[in-house]
Amino acid sequence: MANVSVYNMEGSEVGTIELNDAIFGVNVNEHLVHMAVLQQLANKRQGTQKAKTRGEVRGGGRKPWRQKGTGHARQGSTRSPQWKGGGVVFAPAPRDYSFKLNKKEKRLALKSALTSRVNENKFIVVDELKLDEIKTKKMAGVLKALNAEKALIVIQGDDGNVTLSARNLPTVKVAYTNTINVYDILKYNTMVVTKDAVAAIEEVYA
Repeated sequence: MANVSVYNMEGSEVGTIELNDAIFGVNVNEHLVHMAVLQQLANKRQGTQKAKTRGEVRGGGRKPWRQKGTGHARQGSTRSPQWKGGGVVFAPAPRDYSFKLNKKEKRLALKSALTSRVNENKFIVVDELKLDEIKTKKMAGVLKALNAEKALIVIQGDDGNVTLSARNLPTVKVAYTNTINVYDILKYNTMVVTKDAVAAIEEVYA
């Protein structure tokens, strides 16, 4: 099992912790990590673009002129695509971009992302993360002491002071153990995880 240092909020090392190799020591599957990120981004897309075809635009019910004898090309409607105000050829319509990954694939992708953070020494464990008040400056000071200014903070359970103190920091996000995902793990340079959160992650994904 991998051993990582445990720090306090002042950035001092106060001990070590053993990480479960079944979660933090797997063989990194880059393809599944890539697919997990693609899935999350695709599922966020709204797919609401829309333009009208010739059957949906208003008007055009009457044939503009007779079929023969005018010298013009034959026309059946003033709402054909070549007319001003006509419909769009192959107009885009709302669509669903989302796709699914198997449960085992999603779990392995998450474990791979966690393992990569441990291998790159970007997985920082703190003994606890408690603030007496909602203060952005205090949270920024804690992250600076940990040398993790662009960080994903993972906590176990709802802690309003921590969440609200980090909310105004543009390069920081707070997540709970049941909401972590591959995209966020890779987006932020460092993971700052409490000991309680590590235990909860190991309990769920072991």
